[in-house]
Amino acid sequence: MNVSFIVKDHVARVTIDRPDRMNAVDLATEAELVRIWEAIEKDRDVRVVVLTGAGDRAFCTGADMKGGGGLSGLEYWAAPRPGGFGGIALRDTLDVPVIARVNGHALGGGMEMVLGCDIVVASDKASFGLPEPRVGRLALDGGIALLTRRIPHVHAMGLLLSGRRIPAGEAHALGLVNEVVGHEALDEAVDRWVADILACAPLSVRAIKAMVRAGEGMSAAQAQMLRLPQLVEALQSQDQDEGVAAFREKRPPNWQGR
Repeated sequence: MNVSFIVKDHVARVTIDRPDRMNAVDLATEAELVRIWEAIEKDRDVRVVVLTGAGDRAFCTGADMKGGGGLSGLEYWAAPRPGGFGGIALRDTLDVPVIARVNGHALGGGMEMVLGCDIVVASDKASFGLPEPRVGRLALDGGIALLTRRIPHVHAMGLLLSGRRIPAGEAHALGLVNEVVGHEALDEAVDRWVADILACAPLSVRAIKAMVRAGEGMSAAQAQMLRLPQLVEALQSQDQDEGVAAFREKRPPNWQGR
């Protein structure tokens, strides 16, 4: 298997397990990732996902140019890939929050996968970049589409047009990363973010992510008026009663996800 997929205590951990290839993604690995995201979407017990790469050197260094099936740039672009790189960069059907645990290089498609996550925690050894133009390609699986929406235009264009690699600290300053920690503290930091999410009502979290995604491109007033099924489900849930009761009784809530 090229990807490790473990679900425990409401947490799904997805690890690209090709350290000998710097966790580069070939066609078989991408198909495996897509199957995993589809499984997570169907599993209501999953409340948060942690995405990372095996080893200490790389989160993911993008497409495996030695294992891409010999596709030309045009053929690769024309192939159906609605979820973006790794099935996550442009995925718009996943309501569960995804945390990127960036343990090393996140380059090309790897950075596109980071852009598809909701929270990014990076080791101080991590680096980020979209080097596609340096090999005659383009960041078409999420990089070009997403980067200018995440950070100011000039900074996005500086990265896109130069293929430059930046360290984690600079990525944090640009707003691409939530937190940078020492490499040895990475798991502790990720677990803290996981615990904070699990402390929230899972249906509220799902509704928040769905509403943010659906409201992109709308005015604030239009986005506020959205009446999504996830919103209605959260507001009608047993958990919203439990949350109020727990607050009044000064105890931790016992979320059921219903």
